[in-house]
Amino acid sequence: MRVPLADLVHQYQTMKEEVDAAIRSVLESGRFILGPEVSHLEEEIAACCGARYGVAVNSGTDALLLSLVAHGIGRGDEVITTPFTFVATVEAIVQAGATPVFADIDPQTFNLCPERAAEKITPRTRAIMPVDLFGQMADRHAFLALAKAHNLTCIWDAAQAIGAAFDGRRLAEFDGTATLSFFPTKNLGAFGDGGMVLTNEEAVAEHLRNLRFHGSGGGYYYKEIGYCSRLDALQAAILRVKLKYLPAWNEARRRHAARYMERLSETCVTLPFVDPRAYHIFHQFTLRHPRRDALKTYLASQGVDSGIYYPLSLHLQEAYARLGYRSGDLPHAERATQEVLSIPVHPDLTDDQVEFVADQIRRFDA
Repeated sequence: MRVPLADLVHQYQTMKEEVDAAIRSVLESGRFILGPEVSHLEEEIAACCGARYGVAVNSGTDALLLSLVAHGIGRGDEVITTPFTFVATVEAIVQAGATPVFADIDPQTFNLCPERAAEKITPRTRAIMPVDLFGQMADRHAFLALAKAHNLTCIWDAAQAIGAAFDGRRLAEFDGTATLSFFPTKNLGAFGDGGMVLTNEEAVAEHLRNLRFHGSGGGYYYKEIGYCSRLDALQAAILRVKLKYLPAWNEARRRHAARYMERLSETCVTLPFVDPRAYHIFHQFTLRHPRRDALKTYLASQGVDSGIYYPLSLHLQEAYARLGYRSGDLPHAERATQEVLSIPVHPDLTDDQVEFVADQIRRFDA
């Protein structure tokens, strides 16, 4: 049996008529950059996530970058974040001119550890950027308490967590700014790149709109140096079609995850930890195994795709060597890179496929 890590072709086929009609509508309108499709998407996703404002941009990376700039964070400032994430989180900090400061992760949730983050605060710290890794929101209460105590901004990298909740509250129902990615394999994915910033502050939203359009509030008048970071109408139209399916897709992911939890409870894998306060939407179902590479090879031989997110912690990457970190500095993140393996959990899986994947893991551990 073949079990892919994602199946975007099948997903498209299930809504082909709707998506094709949405694309045709944009093509016939002649309005390809921003416009009503983007405005409607901003309103709909803001409502979905509990925000007053959504500002669509051309990628999740730019959503982070523009969030930092909109909060005045740049040269001379420090931003505390996790080393166990996709590079965009740290890349945006550097591109804004600030310095990333890495703190270790919670080995259970894989998210940035609030206690370790607190140890990294200095007079130059301006913000904390936790990542809602694999679809589970970082501890909002702990980080917001830390931010309040030290007058810091929280910028939540929620690229993997659209539809998630924490303590009964949605992504944007907490202070700070949340960013989304619409990369094709995300829980809500475009047919290309896309991103959005969610905020409850009108001034921040207006600043973001200026930044994404060359620093212009309209016409050929420029308030500041900006960026070219606009979501195109085709992607917005596609995302609007897909958005109405998101709750069902997230529930399917959670159902698959629950079945894995049940079937793999007596094996050598360490199953994902779910914070009881969290509504986890399982962008990834990430196991830990002491022989991760051998397990990955075995699954591939049986037709099961898997992924390693992430194989090398960012503080040890060549691109960030100038920051001066060494092996052993952040042991929980470093150990995770040696043990994590994500198995298929996407909503288009069949029950038989989920059972097959679980059976293969059980056979490997037998």
